Amino acid sequence: MKPAMLERAVAGGRVPTLKLLLERGQHVDDCVAAFPSVTPVCAASIATGTGPQEHEIPGMNWYHRGEGRYVEYGTSFRASQSFGLRQSLTDTIYNMNLEHLSKDVLTVFERLDDAGVRTAGTTYLMYRGRHRHEVSGDTALTRIAGTIFRHAVYGPQELFYADMFASRRTPCRSQLGLPGIRDQHSGCVGEFLVEHDLFDFLLLSLPDNDTYSHKNGPFAQVDSLAAADKQIERLVTAAGGADAFLDDHAVIVCSDHSQSRVEKEIDLFKAFDGFGVLPAARVRDEGAQVAVCPNSRAAQVYVLDRDKRRNLVPRIERTLLALDGVDLVLRMTDHPDGEAAIRGERGELRFAPGGDLVDARGERWSVEGDLDLIALQVRDGRVGSAAYPDALARAWSALRTRTAGEVLASAKPGYEFLDWGGAHHVGGGSHGSLHANDSLGSLLWCGTGPDSADAREQWSLRDIVPMITEHFQV
Repeated sequence: MKPAMLERAVAGGRVPTLKLLLERGQHVDDCVAAFPSVTPVCAASIATGTGPQEHEIPGMNWYHRGEGRYVEYGTSFRASQSFGLRQSLTDTIYNMNLEHLSKDVLTVFERLDDAGVRTAGTTYLMYRGRHRHEVSGDTALTRIAGTIFRHAVYGPQELFYADMFASRRTPCRSQLGLPGIRDQHSGCVGEFLVEHDLFDFLLLSLPDNDTYSHKNGPFAQVDSLAAADKQIERLVTAAGGADAFLDDHAVIVCSDHSQSRVEKEIDLFKAFDGFGVLPAARVRDEGAQVAVCPNSRAAQVYVLDRDKRRNLVPRIERTLLALDGVDLVLRMTDHPDGEAAIRGERGELRFAPGGDLVDARGERWSVEGDLDLIALQVRDGRVGSAAYPDALARAWSALRTRTAGEVLASAKPGYEFLDWGGAHHVGGGSHGSLHANDSLGSLLWCGTGPDSADAREQWSLRDIVPMITEHFQV
């Protein structure tokens, strides 16, 4: 959700329920996403209150060093086909939560389940909880899917994940999570849960705005936000109207990232043709030197032979910087104490935690080099950038993620990397970069949280779980 589009939808009278929450609660329009600002990374931050360095979900497409293969969570249908639909679905439905998400962090469901809070969730990438759920066989579609996906999962007490998992019978169907149907399924499930008083905490996911924005562009969001608002209204109506609902329920509404318009594509595969890129198929390729992982408006490159990193990383960096549309290239340096570098057309910026400069979230940094590279302002011991919000912390967390590539890239506004299926969103919208266009979303709360949006100078997705746990005194 793009905050400006929420404002436009409110002004046009298209989102009466969200308008009500805005009037009665607090709202910030610059809640910063994780980096890369793609859905799995941001969803993991929302669900755990941590950055990628801790939760270890590095992107939408990434290279699994332990298994020697790519992981593809569904950047596009054609990208999933490149790696095998069954493998892509298995990674998304099962492995993301049960294997890839770090076991060293707790999800909001696990925290609340452990405290005896009744948890519930609709279809959301991060669902890991303490309650076992078998594959549903309620419909012909799920019975067919059940011949492929047979394993139980652990999620919240009440879990409704597409039609694959349903903790109880409801009249709600999602056609296995079909885009355009997902919001209606969440609204139906939410309405049912409210009517039957089945939760203390509900994660209500409304993802169709993202799909709509990818196709039609971020400035067409008013229509999809209006559709999402109707689903929230179903819960309000089921509780007896606005006053009755807000007497009994606190609400947090957030967007996992924003979107920006895409006008041109970047062909990462053509650029790295001379390196020997590991193919999508799970075959041994002794000549492959790198694994290339496009992530919409971000990208990662992995060095397959770690003994060759010293020679390959500078080559990778130069190759990326030579590409039309690449804005920034990020990597860790060889500094013994740990240091990161960001390079662009104009120069290089090096930084590390623990210096004399303080950012908007109170983190301390040492910085040297070309500050203009990310429009970094230093004044009176404070450091920050409006164009690349919370850039130092987000870049550091992404680079220090155990599962990330050696070199990361962020695209210029208007550009997107072609995915493994050759798909792109030119003419529509996308996200993933470090730039503010992709990174600043809305966060509003009503009936919980601080009395003022000024309680923090810079809000982040990492602040949502602490708000929830404090609400339940967990």
